[in-house]
Amino acid sequence: MQAEQVEIAQFLAQHPPFDDLPQKALNELAQQVEVAYFRAKTDILSFGQDISDLYVIRSGSVEMYRRNGELYNRLATAGIFGQMGLLMNRKVRFPATALEDTLVYCINVELFNRYCDEFDAFADYFETDGNVRLHQAIVEQADGNDLTTAKVKSLIHRDVVTVDATSTIQDIAKLMTEEAVSSVLVTDVNKPINDDPEEDDGQVVGIITDRDLRTKVVAKGLAFNTQAKEIMSTNLVLLDANDYIFEAVLAMLRDNLHHLPVVQKRRPIGVISLSDILRYESQSSLLLVRGILAQQTIEDLAHYARQLPNVFVRMVNEDANSHMVGTAMAVIGRTFKQRLLVLAEEKFGPPPVPYCFIALGSMARDEQLIVTDQDNALILDDSYDDEKHNAYFQNIADFVCDGLAQCGYTYCDGEIMASFKKWRKTRSQWFDQFADWIAQPKPQALLNSAIFFDLDGVWGKTKWADELKIFIAKQSKVNRVFLANMAANARNRTPPLGFFKGFVMEHNGQHKRSMNLKRRGTAPLSDVIRVHALAIGSRKQNSFERLEDIIDAKLLPQGKAQDLRDALEYIAMMRIRHQAWQIEKGEEPDNDLDPHLLSPFEQRNLKEAFAILEKAQSYLKFSYTANSGMK
Repeated sequence: MQAEQVEIAQFLAQHPPFDDLPQKALNELAQQVEVAYFRAKTDILSFGQDISDLYVIRSGSVEMYRRNGELYNRLATAGIFGQMGLLMNRKVRFPATALEDTLVYCINVELFNRYCDEFDAFADYFETDGNVRLHQAIVEQADGNDLTTAKVKSLIHRDVVTVDATSTIQDIAKLMTEEAVSSVLVTDVNKPINDDPEEDDGQVVGIITDRDLRTKVVAKGLAFNTQAKEIMSTNLVLLDANDYIFEAVLAMLRDNLHHLPVVQKRRPIGVISLSDILRYESQSSLLLVRGILAQQTIEDLAHYARQLPNVFVRMVNEDANSHMVGTAMAVIGRTFKQRLLVLAEEKFGPPPVPYCFIALGSMARDEQLIVTDQDNALILDDSYDDEKHNAYFQNIADFVCDGLAQCGYTYCDGEIMASFKKWRKTRSQWFDQFADWIAQPKPQALLNSAIFFDLDGVWGKTKWADELKIFIAKQSKVNRVFLANMAANARNRTPPLGFFKGFVMEHNGQHKRSMNLKRRGTAPLSDVIRVHALAIGSRKQNSFERLEDIIDAKLLPQGKAQDLRDALEYIAMMRIRHQAWQIEKGEEPDNDLDPHLLSPFEQRNLKEAFAILEKAQSYLKFSYTANSGMK
């Protein structure tokens, strides 16, 4: 070797993880290292750029930043950076700037990956063992994206301003002026919130905004002694203090609102306005929702839906996590349904009896991705008369389901769609149906429960869907036989791991040498989480929110629910990135991933996520029995 290469090898041999490498490997490394020089205050790495090297500081110092500009770390001689970008998707995760004149050694990713495969000590330096490693990967993946972690309570900087329903509008206007607020909440402190807080809207009964005073009072010349209850808006959308800011933005856009009350344990603590969250707005997905509502025909909607893959890819490239992507895609899907239902009612006339159109499965859980079919059903008022009303609701259902298919939401292979008459039932019939599935958990009933127990009201009397959720939660929690059978059913789809923890891939067909990340990963994880959620009577739909309830209930051994959350996030993000990569290549996206396309670190983390699923399914087997429900 040349003298310079000898010096590089000697330097690296003094610092971990290179000090554990054999001399031959050190010499090879020294011969392949490239040397780069950066003047003080110059950028070394920029967020999101491609990265193909591991960086080792020979002299000088480097500052690394989070995406939002906050200082993340400061490194000196022998400091290493760039590994997170190499581990994830070969994109820079943390921008780096030379704090002073700095000399760095650059190790190419091919050699880095090979050494990780060949030398355990070298690999262990960059990753910790077991579930901790996976959790750290999830944390780093989310780092730098405020939308991932920021919650609406972080935007509340003042006490909530409330009035009584009998307050006069003159007193309200004075109060709003004195407090310099654009809205006040109308509350009823006598409303019960302790018995079953999830069954009502707590103490908030209405909201009055500046716009209400203009349009409902001044424009109509109402007397100043008019009471709040006469002008307040009562069709409220409430945010929980722990909801993400991203969810608040989506709620505002979905319902065309400018103010959202925030509650904590059903008591009001503040109001979020549109101006409070403009800096968090994700323009791409939200503008698409607004555009959907403006389309006038199915053909217009179908044409507009062609933008959806690009919106999906932009969210992925902006480092949205799986919860954000799933929520945005679900809101977009609901909006297509809502617009189609408006167009359907315009075509066929107003409904002869009230109804509720419900979404099922991943859309109801806010876990929808770009590859999806449609699962939906109808709840009809008990006054429904089949002979008089069936034709109308058949037309409505066909119109919506056919329209969704044209917009890219394929027909459900299992025929779980409102266009099939058996999935159009009255309120009473639905309660009877759910009661029967729970009381007699036969194989088909269990399959139906896994789909229909994730439901969300999309249009019409959406409160009916909430009533069904409450019924499901109460009935399932006390039926040990049902829980035991659901637990057994949740073990049917196993992760693709072999006896020696290697990947088990498809051997035949179009997707040979690949794994289906939905069928063998996220779907069985959702099944496991659903069982635990039913066991504690949780009424949440989203898997991550269900896990929060499971953690609060202390149902699982310490750390196990966190492991499930990390595993779900990691596998879901693998699905999401895989689909985005396919779209960018001009391919049809799917759920089938060839693990050989992943880096060694991604493969290790994916195996760990599957191992968590495997252990969680085993835990179900020994924890839920027909005699005890949950041990």
